[in-house]
Amino acid sequence: MKDQGRYTNRELSWLAFNGRVMEEAAREDVPLLERAKFLSIVSSNLDEFFMVRVGKLERKADSGQSLPDPAGMTPDRQLRAIRRAYARQVERQYELYNESLLPELARQGIRILSEGELADDQRGWLSSFFDARVMPVLTPRVINPGYPFPLLAAKRLYIAVHLQSDRGGAPQLCLVPVPEKLPRLVFLPAAQGHVNAMLLEDIINLHLDRLFPYQEPLGAMPLRITRNTDFVMDIDRADNMIVEMRKSLKRRSYGKIVRVEWPNKPDARIASRLRKALEAGSGIISAVDGPLDLRFLLKQLYAVPGFDRLRYEPFTPRISPRFAPGQSIFRCIRGGDILLHHPYDSFEPVLRFVREAAEDPKVLAIKQTLYRVDAKSSLVPSLAKAAQLGKQVTVLVEVRARFDEENNINWCKILEAAGCHVLYGVPLWKTHSKITMVVRREAEGLRHYLHIGTGNYNSVTAGQYTDMGILTCDRQLGEDASAFFNILTGYSYTYPMKELIASPYATKPEFIERLRQEASNAAIGLPARFRAKMNSLSDPEMIDAIYEAADAGVTVQLLVRGICCLKTGRHENIEVRSIVGRFLEHSRIYIFENAGSPRCFISSADLMTRNLDKRVELTAPLKDEAIAGEVAGLFDRMWSDNTHAWRLGKDGVYERVETQPPAVDIQKELLPPKNA
Repeated sequence: MKDQGRYTNRELSWLAFNGRVMEEAAREDVPLLERAKFLSIVSSNLDEFFMVRVGKLERKADSGQSLPDPAGMTPDRQLRAIRRAYARQVERQYELYNESLLPELARQGIRILSEGELADDQRGWLSSFFDARVMPVLTPRVINPGYPFPLLAAKRLYIAVHLQSDRGGAPQLCLVPVPEKLPRLVFLPAAQGHVNAMLLEDIINLHLDRLFPYQEPLGAMPLRITRNTDFVMDIDRADNMIVEMRKSLKRRSYGKIVRVEWPNKPDARIASRLRKALEAGSGIISAVDGPLDLRFLLKQLYAVPGFDRLRYEPFTPRISPRFAPGQSIFRCIRGGDILLHHPYDSFEPVLRFVREAAEDPKVLAIKQTLYRVDAKSSLVPSLAKAAQLGKQVTVLVEVRARFDEENNINWCKILEAAGCHVLYGVPLWKTHSKITMVVRREAEGLRHYLHIGTGNYNSVTAGQYTDMGILTCDRQLGEDASAFFNILTGYSYTYPMKELIASPYATKPEFIERLRQEASNAAIGLPARFRAKMNSLSDPEMIDAIYEAADAGVTVQLLVRGICCLKTGRHENIEVRSIVGRFLEHSRIYIFENAGSPRCFISSADLMTRNLDKRVELTAPLKDEAIAGEVAGLFDRMWSDNTHAWRLGKDGVYERVETQPPAVDIQKELLPPKNA
C-alpha cells in the first residue's frame, strides 16, 4: 500500500463491471428479451450498490473519515468519482432502452405505450381498469407545511402532484404512493401475437383528475429514493445476533437518502419543494430519460407468454449416469469423487444427497452451512425430517446474508422447531462457506460424506450461476470437515486441518506461500503459472503477491468477472479477462502450476479482504487427478472464449476480446446437447 498507484479503486471497478453487464443489452446476437433482462439487472445492481457501497462511503464521509483506500482515494473523492461514472452509466442505460430496446420490442409486437399512443378504445379500457383495480388502493397524502415531511420508503415509486384547489389559495404538494401489490406493467387487450402494456404510474397520471376531483393538477412527476442500508452492528456474542439483525432491518426504513431518482425534465416547482423537503443536494439526484426503476423488464416483461423466440432456448441440465435412480447415493460417491458444474449439471444430486441422508437409517448426523437459500427450498424440509427421525442435525444459517436476513431468520425458526441444532452464525465473521457433511455408520466404521461447493445451496441460482462442487467420501477431507464444523461451534481455530483451507485463518498465507513457491520455481527454470477464476480481486496483499510472482517470471492468467483492483500496466506476465454472458460466472478456481504437477482448488472465497480476513470460507483441493485435470481444462477453455470475454487493458479500461474464427462461446459450448 506504499505505492497507491498499484491499485484500482474498488467501487469504480465495480461500476465498470456493471457497464459490461449493460453492454450485453446492446448485442444484436443476444435474444431481445434477454437484452431487456440485462438492462433490468443493471438497475438491480445499482440499487444494491447505492444501498451498501455508497451508503458505507456516505457514513464514512459524514463522520469525517479521510483515510484513503488502497488506490489513494478518500471517501469524499470516491463519492465524487462514483457520481460522475454513475451518471454516464445511467445515460447509456436509457439510451439503450429508448433507442434500441423499445423500437425492437415494437417491431416484434410488444409495445409499452405512452399516453400519446393510446387509441380511444384503449383509453376506455384503462378508465374501467383504473376505477376497478387501482383507485380503491390509492392513498394520496397532501403535504401539510405544519407537519414533518413524511418518511418515504426506499425503492418505492411515488408520484408527486402539484395541486390547485378550486377554492383558491396556494397550490399544495401531494404524494401518491404507487401500489406495490399491483403489477407495475399492466397488459391491455391486444390481438393474438401482440402485446400492449402501460406502466402503472402512467395509468395513475392519466387519471389524476379522477383522483383529485375538486382540484386541478398543475403538474406531476414520479420519484424514487434509495437509502443507506449499511449499518455497524454490535454483535459480540451469538445470543444477541438476532436482536441486532432485527434492529438493523428496522433502521433500513429510515437510513440516510443516498440517491433520488426523477425525470430528466422534472416539474420545476415540484422539484424545488422536494429538494428542500428531502434535503437532497444536486449530487444525489439522478435524472433519467425514461421510466424509473427498470426492474419491471425482468419481473414482468421477460416472462410475457408467446415470445419464446426472443429468449434463450431452455435446456435440461445433465445428470451423470453414476447417479443411478435405484442406487444409494452413498454408493455412488464411494465409487469415486464426483464433480458437479452448475448449471450445466443438475443441482438435483445435491438435493438428493441431503434427502437420502435424512431418510437413511445408517446416517447418524448431518451438518451444513447455509448462506442464501431459495424460498421454496427442499433442503430445509429434508433437514427438519432428519431431526424428527432422531438424527443429529446441525445447521449454521448465516442470518447476516445481505438482503436475505429475514428469510434466513424464518428458516432458523423452522429448523429449530423440528429439533435441529441451529447456529445463527459466528459472531465475529459472516460464514460464507458451502459445505454439507453426512456421518454414516458402515461396516468399516463411521464414514464422512461431503459436498463442498463454490455456490449457495439455492436451486434457483444453481440454474442461473456457474458454480462447482464435489461429492466425496475422502477420509482426510472428512476428518478436516469434522474439524471445520468444530471450529464453527467453538468459535476458535483449535482444530487443525491438513487439506481443507479455512478463512480467515489460513487461506491468505497459504495462497501467498504457494505464489512465492511459483516464483522460486520460475527462478530455476521450472514450469511456473498461476491460473485463477473468481468474482472479485481486491485484497492488496494478494495483489502484491501476484505482482511479485509475475515479476519473477510466473505466468498469471486471471478470470475475474467483477471487481479487479489489480493493474496490468506494469506487469507483462499478467493478463486479466472477464466473461459476462447468459450465466453469472460465480465459481472460484485456483490452480498453481507446482513445477508441472498442478494443484487445483475450488473455493467459496474470492480474493477480497472481506473473504480472506473477515469471513469464514472454505477452500478444497481437488484430489482426484482426473477431476483436477478436467477443471484445469475447463479454465483453459474459458480463457479461450472470444464471444463474451473482455480483456483488461494496460490503461485500466476493459475491451471486448475480438472474435476471430473459430468463435468460442464457452457457456454455449458447455450446455448439454439436445435430447441427451
